[in-house]
Amino acid sequence: MVLVTNRSELTDTVLSDGQHREHIVLTDEEIAKGFVRPVRAKYRHVECNTETLMPLKIAETYARDPKFYGSTFCCACKGYFAVGEDGEFVWEDGSKVGS
Repeated sequence: MVLVTNRSELTDTVLSDGQHREHIVLTDEEIAKGFVRPVRAKYRHVECNTETLMPLKIAETYARDPKFYGSTFCCACKGYFAVGEDGEFVWEDGSKVGS
């Protein structure tokens, strides 16, 4: 997995596990402005009840801007699904990922 801060660096490359090779994250400068939510590194897909871990930079991006992503990956289902109020993922405390 490659983390990038510029959308122009994203490609259509998909890894063997189904994930995109590149993932966009906020810049260090934007993250340094502070978090509006806790930094959490794992979430659960409510459809299959599987937890997925994410890299720290993605967790920090969610913590700085919870609505930055429109979907996230499930390591069991090997696909991307919606986040947000109507999404399919929850944090350990039961709150919705992306809200």
